Amino acid sequence: MVENSPTSHRNAVDRVLAAQGFAVDLPVIGRVRLPRPEHLAYYGALSALAAAEIIEWPVALALAAGHWLVQDQHNRVAHEIGEALEDA
Repeated sequence: MVENSPTSHRNAVDRVLAAQGFAVDLPVIGRVRLPRPEHLAYYGALSALAAAEIIEWPVALALAAGHWLVQDQHNRVAHEIGEALEDA
Protein backbone atom coordinates (compact mmCIF):
# COMPACT_ATOMS: atom_id res chain seq x y z
CA MET A 1 0.00 0.00 0.00
CA VAL A 2 1.38 3.43 -0.98
CA GLU A 3 0.99 6.18 1.55
CA ASN A 4 0.21 9.65 0.11
CA SER A 5 0.65 11.77 3.21
CA PRO A 6 2.81 14.92 3.08
CA THR A 7 5.36 13.36 5.42
CA SER A 8 5.82 10.36 3.10
CA HIS A 9 6.61 12.72 0.20
CA ARG A 10 9.08 14.68 2.33
CA ASN A 11 10.70 11.44 3.53
CA ALA A 12 11.05 10.25 -0.06
CA VAL A 13 12.74 13.50 -1.12
CA ASP A 14 15.01 13.40 1.93
CA ARG A 15 16.06 9.82 1.05
CA VAL A 16 16.83 10.83 -2.53
CA LEU A 17 18.89 13.80 -1.41
CA ALA A 18 20.74 11.68 1.16
CA ALA A 19 21.67 9.21 -1.58
CA GLN A 20 23.46 11.98 -3.50
CA GLY A 21 26.64 11.39 -1.52
CA PHE A 22 28.15 9.84 1.55
CA ALA A 23 30.03 11.02 4.63
CA VAL A 24 33.37 10.04 6.13
CA ASP A 25 34.44 10.63 9.74
CA LEU A 26 37.99 12.05 9.83
CA PRO A 27 39.90 12.16 13.14
CA VAL A 28 40.75 15.88 13.37
CA ILE A 29 38.27 17.40 10.93
CA GLY A 30 35.14 15.45 11.85
CA ARG A 31 32.38 14.37 9.48
CA VAL A 32 33.09 15.30 5.85
CA ARG A 33 30.39 14.90 3.19
CA LEU A 34 31.70 13.56 -0.12
CA PRO A 35 29.93 13.56 -3.47
CA ARG A 36 28.93 10.40 -5.31
CA PRO A 37 31.77 8.35 -6.84
CA GLU A 38 31.02 9.44 -10.42
CA HIS A 39 31.30 13.08 -9.35
CA LEU A 40 34.56 12.35 -7.54
CA ALA A 41 35.84 10.74 -10.75
CA TYR A 42 34.90 13.87 -12.71
CA TYR A 43 36.73 16.15 -10.27
CA GLY A 44 39.70 13.77 -10.23
CA ALA A 45 39.89 13.74 -14.03
CA LEU A 46 39.80 17.54 -14.11
CA SER A 47 42.58 17.65 -11.52
CA ALA A 48 44.67 15.17 -13.50
CA LEU A 49 44.21 17.15 -16.71
CA ALA A 50 45.22 20.36 -14.95
CA ALA A 51 48.22 18.68 -13.23
CA ALA A 52 49.38 17.32 -16.61
CA GLU A 53 48.97 20.87 -17.99
CA ILE A 54 46.56 19.65 -20.67
CA ILE A 55 44.11 22.29 -19.47
CA GLU A 56 44.84 25.39 -17.42
CA TRP A 57 43.95 25.49 -13.70
CA PRO A 58 41.43 28.34 -14.12
CA VAL A 59 39.60 26.31 -16.78
CA ALA A 60 39.55 23.24 -14.52
CA LEU A 61 38.23 25.32 -11.61
CA ALA A 62 35.54 26.90 -13.81
CA LEU A 63 34.43 23.46 -15.05
CA ALA A 64 34.36 22.07 -11.51
CA ALA A 65 32.40 25.07 -10.23
CA GLY A 66 29.89 24.74 -13.08
CA HIS A 67 29.45 21.04 -12.39
CA TRP A 68 28.91 21.71 -8.68
CA LEU A 69 26.37 24.46 -9.41
CA VAL A 70 24.38 22.20 -11.74
CA GLN A 71 24.26 19.48 -9.07
CA ASP A 72 23.25 22.02 -6.43
CA GLN A 73 20.44 23.29 -8.68
CA HIS A 74 19.29 19.69 -9.27
CA ASN A 75 19.11 19.11 -5.50
CA ARG A 76 17.17 22.35 -5.01
CA VAL A 77 14.66 21.37 -7.72
CA ALA A 78 14.15 17.95 -6.11
CA HIS A 79 13.51 19.61 -2.77
CA GLU A 80 11.01 22.05 -4.31
CA ILE A 81 9.17 19.18 -6.00
CA GLY A 82 8.90 17.45 -2.64
CA GLU A 83 7.49 20.59 -1.05
CA ALA A 84 4.99 20.97 -3.90
CA LEU A 85 3.86 17.37 -3.42
CA GLU A 86 3.55 18.01 0.28
CA ASP A 87 1.23 20.97 -0.36
CA ALA A 88 -0.90 19.03 -2.84
